Amino acid sequence: MSEWIIEQGTFLLQTLVVVGLIGIAVVLVMRAKEGADQAFTLRIDTLNDQRRYRRRRLKMAASAPNQRKKLMKAFRRDDKTREKNASKKSDEGDHQRVWVLDFHGDIRASATEHFAEEVSAIIDVAEANDEVVVRLESGGGLVHAYGLAAAQVDRLRDAGLKTTVCIDKVAASGGYLMACSATHIKAAPFAVIGSIGVVAQVPNIHRLLKRHDIDVELLTAGKYKRTLTVLGENTEEGREKFMDDLENTHRLFKAHVAERRPQMDIDTLATGEIWYGSEAVELKLIDSVQTSEAYLFERMQKAKVMSVALEPPQTLSRKLGQAVSHGIERAGVKTLGVLEASRWYKQ
Repeated sequence: MSEWIIEQGTFLLQTLVVVGLIGIAVVLVMRAKEGADQAFTLRIDTLNDQRRYRRRRLKMAASAPNQRKKLMKAFRRDDKTREKNASKKSDEGDHQRVWVLDFHGDIRASATEHFAEEVSAIIDVAEANDEVVVRLESGGGLVHAYGLAAAQVDRLRDAGLKTTVCIDKVAASGGYLMACSATHIKAAPFAVIGSIGVVAQVPNIHRLLKRHDIDVELLTAGKYKRTLTVLGENTEEGREKFMDDLENTHRLFKAHVAERRPQMDIDTLATGEIWYGSEAVELKLIDSVQTSEAYLFERMQKAKVMSVALEPPQTLSRKLGQAVSHGIERAGVKTLGVLEASRWYKQ
């Protein structure tokens, strides 16, 4: 009996090993296949067509059943008239186009690489009377990362294109560094604007280490290779140098904004403070108060509005990662909502 159990156990173990190896092989093959097909695709959506489709669906839903056939005929006539007018404007060179880009920034401005490629694609085809609208949302982050992102908006201006940045929620610090490169800035009434300042913090556990008789040797070549450290003992000279570096970065930030928005009182506004959109327009931080949706709807009346975005391939691993990420995000949002609502509950 014991021999049979050993044989069965050995067989089961061998089976598990084989299945595991097969699983690893399948995963490696899938990753290799995904790696070979990582080319991003350029997605272009005509927002005019999307809005027209939704408007017609709503009209059809709201109309009486016996009126829907008449509506369909009217839609077809409208399509023919619109195509004829578009062709005429194209022949006369009188057509207007608006290109829409989105930038959602994190602390590393990790969307910059794709944003730069989207900018290059538009510059290649844009004409003199075209406009580029950037829907920007960012609370800022690393100086060098957002400096590169702001340079992409500068490229649009340097190409002679009217560039409008729309801020619906926040463009602060590095986000505002990007926004001020536009020829026109719009913001929603309660969008967060400004924070023209620089911040840095470095934890230091030297005293804790010293209390436990732990020495840290920091060796550098160059007087200011390290100013403040996490483990070593910081000096007053190191602090002063660190502050000098912060002040220099702030000076460059102010110069960047002042050059692109000379109508601002940069010395008064570059205090690190934030303002809401309705306040920012009075201080010349932005040019007008309007949401991106309202502005694009307005532009659709006279121009063809197209959204442009580089999209990654929808591989299996990416889909699984997005599903997990969305699940965690939903759980977090729900928890925050419950906590916020609990403030109003009475025991």
